[in-house]
Amino acid sequence: MAKKIEKLDALIFIDTNIFLDFYRIRRTDVSMKYLEEIVKHKDIIITSSQVEMEFKKNRQSAILESITEVTKKGNINLSVPAILSDSQALKMMKKAKQDIDDQQRKLKLQIERILKNPNQNDQVFKCLQKVFSNKSIINLDRENKLRFTIRNLAKKRFLLGYPPRKKDDNSIGDAVNWEWIIKCAELTGKHIIIVTRDTDFGTISESESYLNDWLRQEFKQRISQKRKLILTDKLSKAFQLVKIPVTKEMIEEEKIVINDNFILTQQRLQETIRRFSETIKDSNIFETMNNINKFKLPEN
Repeated sequence: MAKKIEKLDALIFIDTNIFLDFYRIRRTDVSMKYLEEIVKHKDIIITSSQVEMEFKKNRQSAILESITEVTKKGNINLSVPAILSDSQALKMMKKAKQDIDDQQRKLKLQIERILKNPNQNDQVFKCLQKVFSNKSIINLDRENKLRFTIRNLAKKRFLLGYPPRKKDDNSIGDAVNWEWIIKCAELTGKHIIIVTRDTDFGTISESESYLNDWLRQEFKQRISQKRKLILTDKLSKAFQLVKIPVTKEMIEEEKIVINDNFILTQQRLQETIRRFSETIKDSNIFETMNNINKFKLPEN
């Protein structure tokens, strides 16, 4: 008989990139199910004005990115020989193209409404506002006086080069999030689950996430040797650990989003490499290098 897994008494920190993924989930019912559970359990969600700012800073780009393919004009070529101009198939194709154009126009109008007035038209925005405005000891909002202490600690660890931080990052946002996570663990005595798909907090390998070695050691030294700190790239896994209901559809849709994000990242990397190669090809760098190699210092 399988051993029953007990509910973990934990708080959940959801990174900004996870919130933005709600604009990438194709099934509205699945997206709303995740959001409903987050709102319902907002008292165990660690958040801050830092996360709120990052979400609102990147929200519009995430929306436009997610619907780019949907709103592209159809590339249907309806130029056919005159002998086929009266065919029923061609008439149906023209009608289908017109229907697509009409639906695309409706989508664009809907997108404009979402961008202009999110408080009325953006379901993701409205749900997360309830989390960001929740008056809780684990919400470091702009009225929480602890924000000054947390910022000072974040500045210190940033200057010392401590994780979490992105390579070449010049902001203390990740450091603020970490110091607030530590403080919430201290204030509540609970375990911590961090949900992120960035590598700031550790490494993601295949289906597993591995917490950064220094962060693991720091957590044990500052909080407790026995307290758990779990890193995962799946919100569904975090929900399961604290016994928040998760459906098969929610798990499968999240896998699709993770896979799509991976493919998009690879495409961007390939595009960056291509542009860099073209820049080098168009410049005189090869000629300059050849001239340097030909240049010889006078012998003594």
